[in-house]
Amino acid sequence: MTIRVRRVAAACALGAALTACGAPSAPHASRPAPTAPTAVTSRPPTLAPGPAGLTPVFKNGPRVDGKTVALTFDADMTADQGPRAAAGEHFDNPQLIATLRALKVPATVFMTGRWADEYPAEARDIGRDPQFEIANHSYSHYAFTGDCYGLPTVSRDRMKSDVERAYTAFKKAGVPNAMPYFRFPGGCYDRQALKTLSAVGVTAVQWDVVSGDAFATDSDAVAQQVLEGVRPGSVVVMHCTRSAAPATEKAVRMIVPELRKKGYRFVKVSELIGAADRHR
Repeated sequence: MTIRVRRVAAACALGAALTACGAPSAPHASRPAPTAPTAVTSRPPTLAPGPAGLTPVFKNGPRVDGKTVALTFDADMTADQGPRAAAGEHFDNPQLIATLRALKVPATVFMTGRWADEYPAEARDIGRDPQFEIANHSYSHYAFTGDCYGLPTVSRDRMKSDVERAYTAFKKAGVPNAMPYFRFPGGCYDRQALKTLSAVGVTAVQWDVVSGDAFATDSDAVAQQVLEGVRPGSVVVMHCTRSAAPATEKAVRMIVPELRKKGYRFVKVSELIGAADRHR
């Protein structure tokens, strides 16, 4: 998931889709026992539709509800990157997932369906670990608007099916309960995209802190950018791909203890959305 953001000073370089996290073969430190897939007893929190029934957009949680912060990781792989994976490019980062487990940091992974198809065992491993939640980042990682940092564009009549196809891929991989949250590829959306996706029943999740980790090699700079940007209720967007975000794992090892020293508690996006819904 590479993040291409229009309204941030620290722009992320985007080109090829960024990709994802976790391998089941990675060493797990203090990992909670996976839960067996069971029926969901209650629907995860979502925001009410916006004006005219548009898909609601969530950017951050309440600023007054304690020092909480959500780290999110885009697991990107575009529909046409199969040959690159076959040639040996790694669209995963097992060490990052192992580090999050060792540090006991809950996180939300926005995964493309194409990535789940490529790495079904890893998608299942992350999705069955209660420390994490998997959300939807489209199937193909094609943009939902024109002129979105060079990404290919999905046609309007295929937007809904592209999102639904990702959920199908998660289910096929063995992810028991993917969340009803959606992140637009590149962060690009318009009113028409929000209208088209209203039938899917998702909450669109953006962010208020850009880590700048896409294609970055300086982990200190990434950590500093996050630490300077975080406020109570923040959603931080990061990546977890060895080939496109090589500095992220080391940056996380610096970010987590520093934010904890400042009194922050790490939560999943679902907790922030639930808090935002209660404050409405």
